[in-house]
Amino acid sequence: MNIYLQLFFTFLKIGAFTFGGGWAMISIIEKEIVEKHGWLEREEFLDLLAVAQAVPGILAVNISVVVGDKLKGARGSMAAAIGTILPSFLIILAIAIFLTPDTIKNNPVISSIFKGIRPAVVALIIAPVLTSAKSAGITWRTVWIPFVVAVLIYSGLPVISNPIIFIIIGGVIGYVFHAYRQVSN
Repeated sequence: MNIYLQLFFTFLKIGAFTFGGGWAMISIIEKEIVEKHGWLEREEFLDLLAVAQAVPGILAVNISVVVGDKLKGARGSMAAAIGTILPSFLIILAIAIFLTPDTIKNNPVISSIFKGIRPAVVALIIAPVLTSAKSAGITWRTVWIPFVVAVLIYSGLPVISNPIIFIIIGGVIGYVFHAYRQVSN
């Protein structure tokens, strides 16, 4: 099978069987791209994930576009992006045709299904966080840093709840730490 079809079907499968959005898809995408197909090394995948997170748009589509581009340029991006988008589009279309919000809310079976999916989605979001933390070199000595930043962002306080501030602070601290290590050596 050619690489474009492989990209399309890989991301179609990911898009079709992952609930919870882009964060929930990351560990599945990583398994497919890094472990199963061997298209990228883990560090390269994490770098592309950082790029996908930095640009506006849907994370799952962004990651499929950057992976497709890395492998096969613009055509690879298109194949991967269409594969990612198509299942959601078809599911949303079917829901719009057959289910109304009242139908979902008033149907105990459908409501129960969605309640059962929620904890699984949380687990799918936590898994890539743990993988990213391990790859980023976060240890028991430094785990407090992302925890404190997350709490501060969640706090909703105007000055400290802006994630951009923490990205800038982290970059400055990383630069200063690196410069200090260069001078000490």
